[in-house]
Amino acid sequence: MRTQVAIIGGGPSGLLLSQLLNRAGIATVVLERKSRDYVLGRIRAGVLETGLVNLLREAGAGDRMDREGHLHDGCHLAQNGRMFRVDFKQACGKQVMVYGQTEVTRDLYAAQDAIGATVIHDAEDVALHDLTGSPHVTWRDAGGEHRLDCDFIAGCDGFHGVSRQAIPDTVRTEFEKVYPFGWLGILSRTPPVEDELIYAAHDRGFALASMRNPQLSRYYIQVPLTDKVQDWSDDAFWTEFRARMPEDVAARLVTGPSIEKSIAPLRSFVSEPMRWGRLFLCGDAAHIVPPTGAKGLNLAASDVHYLYEGLAAHYRGDDRGIDAYSQRALARIWQAMRFSWSLTTMMHRFPGASDYERRMQDSELALLERSETARTLLAENYTGLPY
Repeated sequence: MRTQVAIIGGGPSGLLLSQLLNRAGIATVVLERKSRDYVLGRIRAGVLETGLVNLLREAGAGDRMDREGHLHDGCHLAQNGRMFRVDFKQACGKQVMVYGQTEVTRDLYAAQDAIGATVIHDAEDVALHDLTGSPHVTWRDAGGEHRLDCDFIAGCDGFHGVSRQAIPDTVRTEFEKVYPFGWLGILSRTPPVEDELIYAAHDRGFALASMRNPQLSRYYIQVPLTDKVQDWSDDAFWTEFRARMPEDVAARLVTGPSIEKSIAPLRSFVSEPMRWGRLFLCGDAAHIVPPTGAKGLNLAASDVHYLYEGLAAHYRGDDRGIDAYSQRALARIWQAMRFSWSLTTMMHRFPGASDYERRMQDSELALLERSETARTLLAENYTGLPY
């Protein structure tokens, strides 16, 4: 087999890159380790920046999002019961789209099927070869062993994938911060408690009220890293979530059985560079952000944007885009890292934090409440910096 771009990983970043490249006349093959059903069963965030919304439209995969997604003009911040609103549209003229990552992936699969793109599932033992010469990929499945020759490889296979590890240790530099807590999240078939997201700082810990659609809510609470999902019954979750929300919000909360429950640890991670030879890293293969700033999927999309632009220009005879890919992508990544770190630091309760550190958190929130300039800065970062 031969193709122009081999894409490792069939999540949203890999599928989006494949869709954009194919529509530009550039052939791809996507290799995914899991089945399609498994990929579509992953529960992930669903706040989309304007850049990602426009990229999905450009890829021909935005119709259902435009019909069923929900535009949000702002969000709410709460502090021990007191709540105020940040108006994104007023502050910076932009909005965000609430549309689940699972639905984005489903739409991208449908778009790939419609154009006859090649997506190979259940690809085991994927290995990358000759990345600084004539690259090729090998893998194994029920049909035996296979080889795919290509011009370039895009590593969209996540933090635990093989792509980042294919860059030699002598070339790769990694930066990491692990936070001393996680998020316990539940999904429930209940109406959201508020029309927009609520980020709540509380002495008991952080909480977030989010949603997927008018009848599907996604709620989170900060928990110690030692906690296990089985430690938390639905009733225990709802009791703790109510305690961290403002009283008027807690009073109108509709509860119900959870249909999914999980704990996610929080970490920040960046691997540099994002290009080595003919290999390019995209998304979680190169970076992880805490979910507080809603940047994970959106950063993956900005990587795809830069790589798609660079590869399309390469096949027109211009290599400046692929040569600058790592630098351009990392500049935006570090800005999002800073924003996610600052929001995480402001909203969570850290074990062992001093009274002084807690007062600093309170002061940051108070500044946001009274300062239009501070709210504008938050809105610009939350809705997404330009590509």
